[in-house]
Amino acid sequence: MRTRLPAALLLLSVVPSSAVVASASVSGCGSSGPDSEFRDGTSSGSSGSSGASGFGPGSSGGAGDGGGDGGDGCKPSLLGLVRDFREKNSDAGVGHPDFQAYTGDPPTTGLVEQALGPDKKPVFKSTTGSGQSGQQLTSKADFDVWYRDTEGVNQTFPFELPLVPVGNGVLSFSSNRFFPVDGRGFGNSGLDEDLALRNFHFTFELHLEFVYRGGEVFTFTGDDDLWTFMNGKLALDLGGLHPARTGTVDLDAKAAELGIEKGKTYPLDVFHAERRTNASNFRIDTTLEFVNCDPILLPK
Repeated sequence: MRTRLPAALLLLSVVPSSAVVASASVSGCGSSGPDSEFRDGTSSGSSGSSGASGFGPGSSGGAGDGGGDGGDGCKPSLLGLVRDFREKNSDAGVGHPDFQAYTGDPPTTGLVEQALGPDKKPVFKSTTGSGQSGQQLTSKADFDVWYRDTEGVNQTFPFELPLVPVGNGVLSFSSNRFFPVDGRGFGNSGLDEDLALRNFHFTFELHLEFVYRGGEVFTFTGDDDLWTFMNGKLALDLGGLHPARTGTVDLDAKAAELGIEKGKTYPLDVFHAERRTNASNFRIDTTLEFVNCDPILLPK
């Protein structure tokens, strides 16, 4: 079951549009940036898209017209959860065997099942998937803690993904220094491309609801693992360790496979993992018509 937070935690708005074009970029590894304050006074993970509100040097957010409320007049909330992990050979404590452990190229499909589990989390399928890059995961038990709170193994922080209008109904987030838990969790542990000490090795999950109008396209470019589910079905599979790669979902072309019909509302579930140093880039551009007025946080 999806848990909705009170309206007091309502964060930021995403777009009213009948078309949907989303692209995201993620490359390298790591995450950081100053904290933002929620309306109840609690602190989130790093948020913002530029300057003092961004994730560090090189972050950017567009400006201009576009954007607005969701289809029902609310401002959809993009509040997700970041989980910080220690790397495999950490000197500070028990490290997770999937972080700073494998390499690969191209993306490895087939690491997770085609449908979300009953708790709306990805379901482990294989350690090697389609086999392009050899072993990418250690075991089902180790994968199962990626997106579940596990004492001593990970630490969880709320994280607001801030989108800003860039014109033509598109909202965007872009950062080439994506470090949402710098100085938090288990602490900084590696150098980025600028030789700055960062907190690498984390996962991120985000859950939204959107209206399918027809003509939508969703594109993601990045690394490392990225799985996007629409209506509970795997729509985009860029799993495993790999350099930045791009995947696109044409919702009209996949409507039958995804079981979606025009005019109806469906869940969008995004799961990401940053598993190796030494860079982390993340970009989203979207005209998706999101309609969840409150944050959607799953049981931990």
